[in-house]
Amino acid sequence: MSVINREFLFSLLEVAAPSGLERRAADVWLKEAATFARTGEDHYGNAYAEIGPEDAPVIALMGHLDEIGLIVSHVDSEGFLAVLPVGGWDPQVLVGQRIRLLAPGGDVIGVIGKKAIHVMEADERSKASKLEDLWIDVGLPKEEVQSLIPVGTYGVIEQGPVMVGTRVVSRALDNRVGAFIVLETLRALKDHDLKYRVVAVGTSQEEIGCFGAQVGGYRLDPIAGVAVDVTHETKQPGVSEKKYGVAPFGSGANLTVGPMVSPVITRQMTDAAREAGIPFTLGATGRYSGTDADALTLVRAGVPSAVVSIPNRYMHSPSEMVDEHDVKACTDIIAAWIRALPETPDFTRRG
Repeated sequence: MSVINREFLFSLLEVAAPSGLERRAADVWLKEAATFARTGEDHYGNAYAEIGPEDAPVIALMGHLDEIGLIVSHVDSEGFLAVLPVGGWDPQVLVGQRIRLLAPGGDVIGVIGKKAIHVMEADERSKASKLEDLWIDVGLPKEEVQSLIPVGTYGVIEQGPVMVGTRVVSRALDNRVGAFIVLETLRALKDHDLKYRVVAVGTSQEEIGCFGAQVGGYRLDPIAGVAVDVTHETKQPGVSEKKYGVAPFGSGANLTVGPMVSPVITRQMTDAAREAGIPFTLGATGRYSGTDADALTLVRAGVPSAVVSIPNRYMHSPSEMVDEHDVKACTDIIAAWIRALPETPDFTRRG
């Protein structure tokens, strides 16, 4: 039996939505949200869903809809496409992948090409691939390529979701799963008598600078916020528990502790989790969190913000992996925190 709403999560993961072109994911998210919440959007690509009294103070829950991608920078005389990264790529994971190009006249499938090992010089074989040495081949005559795929066409890896035991494997789990969680939190709260206007935001352009969170935070002017994102699962080879903490699959929600994160909200969440028996771990950062919370924290006069993360393996690859039990724990811990908030909360840091 599924622990989470897999049908909704898979529908989010199946669509292509790179930073700056989040429309397809936003449409899926808003369609689901409209079945139980008030919805809206802004010019920047953010999607909004809300429940609770319309005139009450706002609590914002943010999970970004965008994924890393590619953008065509050049079409050569033979119809091969050069690309630039949209977000942070390890070029090694691109070699040989299929790519969906979001061309103006309709999607085009291509493959990432690289010189075959047979025609490499000896010294080339041991070198890591660079993005500038790769290209996209769509298998069409050069005239068609030049006509169909202009410079500025976005692309994402063509790799849909699958279940492996209790684990979801897909591209774009960073962070379509966070956008899923904030909306599922609203669903969990919809029948409760809420003191606050709780707004879930599927944010845009996190992967290139958390810009959607800044726009959305300014619009909402919340009294508190939560950013939901992924963190590194720490039992995979090569991930240091000394650096990243202990966050294995099955450990639940990971709560960030650090200078930019509200210690008050984090403490409230840990109290609510212990009271409800929700599993969680703590992860430390000495600086910013690298999530939408960093932008939200600095909006207007400042928004007290927390970070809730899902352990994730193989981040920024075609086959990221999360466990559905951890996904459920993230939804549960945020909902429990909101239900336990007093009518006039004080988020002041007091040492």
